[in-house]
Amino acid sequence: MARAFFDLGYSVLLEVPLPNGRRADVLAIDGGGQFLLVEVKSSVADFRADGKWPEYQPFCDFFYFAVPADFPRALLPNEPGLLIADGYGAVVEREAEGQALAPARRRALLLRFAHLAATRVQQLVDPRVLLAER
Repeated sequence: MARAFFDLGYSVLLEVPLPNGRRADVLAIDGGGQFLLVEVKSSVADFRADGKWPEYQPFCDFFYFAVPADFPRALLPNEPGLLIADGYGAVVEREAEGQALAPARRRALLLRFAHLAATRVQQLVDPRVLLAER
């Protein structure tokens, strides 16, 4: 997923804690400040065990599911976008309908994204720093 979105001009973070206590599998931002969130489902069992996906939508402009090629599409809701992914990339099967974030929420999410990205970079350059996901 990260490769595919990087190639499309997005900056990507994985496993991003959200203000509502959920954790986004993939959160990406483009150069214009639009957020794209992806919920990755590796199997039917994974999808059926997780009904919390609507709780992610208030924290992005575009919401997608990402599933493997053999995933039965009929199980997925029609509203989110759909990505078919493997270990090397992803293709868009269905575009997500956009919903603009409120300006205050966008600013808060942008600050969260920047802080987490900087903290992760700091951990890479200074192994003494513990990853503090705030």
